Amino acid sequence: MIEKRISDGSVLRLIQKWIKVGVIEEGKLLVSETGTGQGQPISPLLANVYLHHVLDQWFEEVVKPRLKGQAYEIRFADDAILCFQHKVDAEKVLNVLPKRFAKYGLTLHPEKTRLIEFGRFAAGNAKKQGKKPETFNFLGFTTAVADWCKQHRHDPVSAQPKTLNAKLRGHYQYYGRPTNYRSIRQFYRKVRRIWCEWLSRRTRGRRLTWERFAEILRQYPLLLPRITHTWAGAGSHA
Repeated sequence: MIEKRISDGSVLRLIQKWIKVGVIEEGKLLVSETGTGQGQPISPLLANVYLHHVLDQWFEEVVKPRLKGQAYEIRFADDAILCFQHKVDAEKVLNVLPKRFAKYGLTLHPEKTRLIEFGRFAAGNAKKQGKKPETFNFLGFTTAVADWCKQHRHDPVSAQPKTLNAKLRGHYQYYGRPTNYRSIRQFYRKVRRIWCEWLSRRTRGRRLTWERFAEILRQYPLLLPRITHTWAGAGSHA
C-alpha cells in the first residue's frame, strides 16, 4: 500500500525496519509479530494508510456504486460511522464488512458495531414503538445533547452550563479546523436551541421567551465556537 505512493527504496526500507524494531517496556524488548508496535510514532500514520485502503477506498469505489441510495463514511483513526439512506443498504454492508476486514487480518469490535436508526424521523419512530431513540458514541461524544438536557432540566440553571460547555469544548477541540467553522457554529446554535427548549419545559404553561433566555445566556454563557487547530505546519516545526 505504501509502495503505491512511495517509490524511494531507502524510505521503504526505513519503514520496514521501524515496524520490526519493537518497543522497550519496563526494561524488556517487545517485538510485534504482526501490525505496528503500540506507542511507535509511525503507527498511527501506517494504521491510517492501511484503513484508507481497507475501508475508505473500498467503500467509495466498490460499495457505494452498488447501493440503492446515498451513503457516507466518517472515520477518525479506527473509529468510523457508515451512514445510509436506506436500511436495506445498511444491512447489506453490515453483512459483508466483517468479511472485508477479516481479509486484511482485522476484526470489528462486537460491542461497538451495531445498526441503529438515526436522523430527523428516528425519535418519532422510536416513540411510536414505545422506545427511546438510540444514540451512539463517536470519538467519545454521545450525540444526545437533547437527552442530557431533558434529564437535567430541573438542575439549577447555574450548574447546567458546566456540562454543556464541556461537551462544546470537546467538540471544538476535535472539529475546530479553519475550514469547519460553519459546521461547529451550527452545532453551537443547535445546542443553544435545545437547551432553551428544555429549560422552557421546566414549568408547565409558562414558555421561556427568547428575551429571558438571552438574559440567562448573558449570566451563564455557553462556550462560543472557535478554531482550535491551525493549518498544518503553521507556527510549528517537525
